[in-house]
Amino acid sequence: MKRRSFIKKSAVASSVFSIVPSHVLGFSGTAPNDKIQLGFIGVGKQGRGLMTNFVNYDSAAVVAVSDVDRTKMTFFSETFREQLVKKKKASQQLVEIESYRELLSRKDIDAVVIASPDHWHAQMAVDAAKAGKDIYCEKPLSSSVAEGRAMVDAARKYQRIFQTGSMQRSWDRFRHGVELIRNGYIGDIKEIKVSIGAPYKSCDLPTQEAPNTIDWNAWIGPASYRGYHTDLACPLDDKRWGMWRDYFPFGGGMVTDWGAHMFDIVQWALDQDHTGPTHFTPPSEHAESGLVYTYENGIKVTHTKWGTGGNEIQFIGTEGRLEISRSYLRTFPNEALADTPIKNSDTNRVYLSKNHHEDWLDGIRNRTRPICDVEVGHRTASVCNLANIAYALQRPLEWNPVSEQFINDPGANLMLDRAYRGPWDYRDF
Repeated sequence: MKRRSFIKKSAVASSVFSIVPSHVLGFSGTAPNDKIQLGFIGVGKQGRGLMTNFVNYDSAAVVAVSDVDRTKMTFFSETFREQLVKKKKASQQLVEIESYRELLSRKDIDAVVIASPDHWHAQMAVDAAKAGKDIYCEKPLSSSVAEGRAMVDAARKYQRIFQTGSMQRSWDRFRHGVELIRNGYIGDIKEIKVSIGAPYKSCDLPTQEAPNTIDWNAWIGPASYRGYHTDLACPLDDKRWGMWRDYFPFGGGMVTDWGAHMFDIVQWALDQDHTGPTHFTPPSEHAESGLVYTYENGIKVTHTKWGTGGNEIQFIGTEGRLEISRSYLRTFPNEALADTPIKNSDTNRVYLSKNHHEDWLDGIRNRTRPICDVEVGHRTASVCNLANIAYALQRPLEWNPVSEQFINDPGANLMLDRAYRGPWDYRDF
């Protein structure tokens, strides 16, 4: 294990004992050596999918759920009971709560899974940390650089175990590709191409009448108010993923939605989880691709369609190239390399997680940081959010990943944060 990885894993563990009753350590809910009691915040398509995974684990129990859409919350509970029957587990009734803060106040909940729309992530995660809950938060971690840094600071202040939902880090294919790159199997990396979709667009959808089963003002939450539209909160009979992902300020387009997966693998492969790019060069006119960002070591990453045009990455090295997506890992010119095990003599190995959810649960039990700790998630989300800023400004930007500020560019720095509406304040921790 590399020294940085060892320090990362040890830092949290050294602050508390790993098997102590929760009331002694000030944790809410059950002791770490009992079942971890989970509350779900956000129960749309992604939230339901996560729940069907978490019910598999005997070390955890889903006990409560919160959402501003009562129809989806009821359907979540029904799906949960069906899953229990399917998996031959004891019947259980979920507590349904419209206010996520009321869920966080419950003493029988140890940890929360946040699968709300992106614009809610920072506020909910900070509130969860303040309430003493460990956190699994969907990707992209945040909608702004400032939000992401606050999420890191809150998790550290309250000593929370925080897993970002970039689950490709727990997939064998991506781990193997990353270790091939880190150990020099295709030589020194010179260039990387990342194929994902477009940046965000302004939300110009017309206003429709909101169903009486959804608290639309609460759905909007900290964002600037606008009227309801089915694209933003797809009803149950609409099988699409929520299209809020495409529209600012609710999502960041595919640059954040899929960038949080694919730019994340680039960060991991280049061992840049503690930092980020230093230069962003977008097209000088409106475009949906063509951005180039550059790391301090000179490696350039281009956001561009290549291959099949799906969500995929091409690493170009001095001795070959490696191409990877969720459906393949290919290497050239040595095609057999993709299936070649990493040699025991190779020392540049990465954190081994075989299951993203269990890795988080293990982290809660042992008080160790998981594979996609909040700092890792923040650094990847920063790449995505900075890319969107560059596309919006259509001019080169120089970035300091230590101070997390643009250099000599006060106008661009104004875009690193966003104002919150009404009573919401993610900085209050």
